[in-house]
Amino acid sequence: MLSTKASCSSHGQDSSYFLGWQVYEKNPFDEVVNPTGIIQMGLAENQLSFDLVESWLRKNPDAMGLKKDGESVFRELALFQDYHGLPAFKNELVEYMAKIRGNKVKFEPKNLVLAAGATSANETLIFCLANPGDALLLPTPYYPAFDRDLKWRTGVEIVPVHCSSSNGFRVTRLALEEAYQRAQKLNLKVKGVLITNPSNPLGTTMTRDELNQLITFAIAKNIHVISDEVFSGTVFDFPGFISIIEAARDRNLESTDVWSRIHIVYSLSKDLGLPGFRVGMIYSKNETVISAATKMSSFGLVSSQTQYLLSNMLANKKFTSKYMKENQKRLKKRKEMLVSGLKKAGIECLKGNAGLFCWVDMRHLLSSNTFEAETELWKKILYEVGLNISPGASCHCTEPGWFRVCFANMSHETLQVAMQRIKDFAERSSCSGIGKSYQQNMSSFRRKLLTSNWVRKLSSSDRDEQER
Repeated sequence: MLSTKASCSSHGQDSSYFLGWQVYEKNPFDEVVNPTGIIQMGLAENQLSFDLVESWLRKNPDAMGLKKDGESVFRELALFQDYHGLPAFKNELVEYMAKIRGNKVKFEPKNLVLAAGATSANETLIFCLANPGDALLLPTPYYPAFDRDLKWRTGVEIVPVHCSSSNGFRVTRLALEEAYQRAQKLNLKVKGVLITNPSNPLGTTMTRDELNQLITFAIAKNIHVISDEVFSGTVFDFPGFISIIEAARDRNLESTDVWSRIHIVYSLSKDLGLPGFRVGMIYSKNETVISAATKMSSFGLVSSQTQYLLSNMLANKKFTSKYMKENQKRLKKRKEMLVSGLKKAGIECLKGNAGLFCWVDMRHLLSSNTFEAETELWKKILYEVGLNISPGASCHCTEPGWFRVCFANMSHETLQVAMQRIKDFAERSSCSGIGKSYQQNMSSFRRKLLTSNWVRKLSSSDRDEQER
């Protein structure tokens, strides 16, 4: 009696990423009320700089009270607004986006479409670029909810671009080409490649070389490039952030057709810590895409009240400068706290310079080098240790044992509790021999690899040298 969309299972809600949230919600940690509860480390929220925003709000009661020069603008904002958005808000948004990128690129309000968060922006953009049954290439590991955001209602398929820990999960031309060929074998028409830069879940920024390879690949295949840059304001360490539009401009591609196939998704959820305000956007130089996306945005508008408040906030350049600098400083300090705590527990992280999370290597704690062992470890950490973290399998990582661990959605004291819990668990695991089998298997594998390499060398170049 229901539609196929209502009854289909492609939403992704059964992913361990979402299941961990459900377990947490039944037993949430509270240092007073429930100190043995589960600590939420699977949610990429930025709560570290709320005090800065709250301080601005106290000093600017007119914005909060929907007033201008002391006079109420309530009636103006309460009436219907068209889906193009308030001009003042869009003007401030493009300036803020440019500021985050060091003013190396300029954005125009006419090329901006507002949406109710990055989730809505991404889906709207996919509706504009692809038909049901078409494919998008996504480098792995990728944000688990993309399986919902990009596929569920659009009918578009995701073809993973498999990246490896051997090079820090960097995107290579070979990996892109292999994914493209896989899509062709499946008779899927590839319409574009989508990246998150800075990466979610890696917490790293893409290099100029990676971006150039991506652009060259898009030119060769005549496909779109979507750059989800929602974490661009969270870059707190070297190297800095390079936007896809900056990389394309530096190659003087403005007058080429690829310029109309480069699109940016952004939001204020991560950089300003305002996910509940539901402010996302699409930026594109493609007039047809902007026109269609603007029409579609009527299904997910940003309220006029929200636009009015935030346009006033972003117009305060002194505040935004202070906020960006202080927020990045706090993120770096918190990231170092997490990395240090994990290191004391004998756990390493991928070196990162952005985001609200770390990509954590727990391969040595696996009972075997399998995703079944990863699930087993994840359940122990969730139910026994009381930490909700996201397993690599939910991010489509090809190597078991990696986890995304968030650090900015809790207090300093709560993170200390979490670090003590993981340290105690790692020590217990070491004593009980968890991970020993995996380590033995890997040691055996390495010995075989070294032996085979030595034999191969001896049987070829070394032997030839001896014969000479």
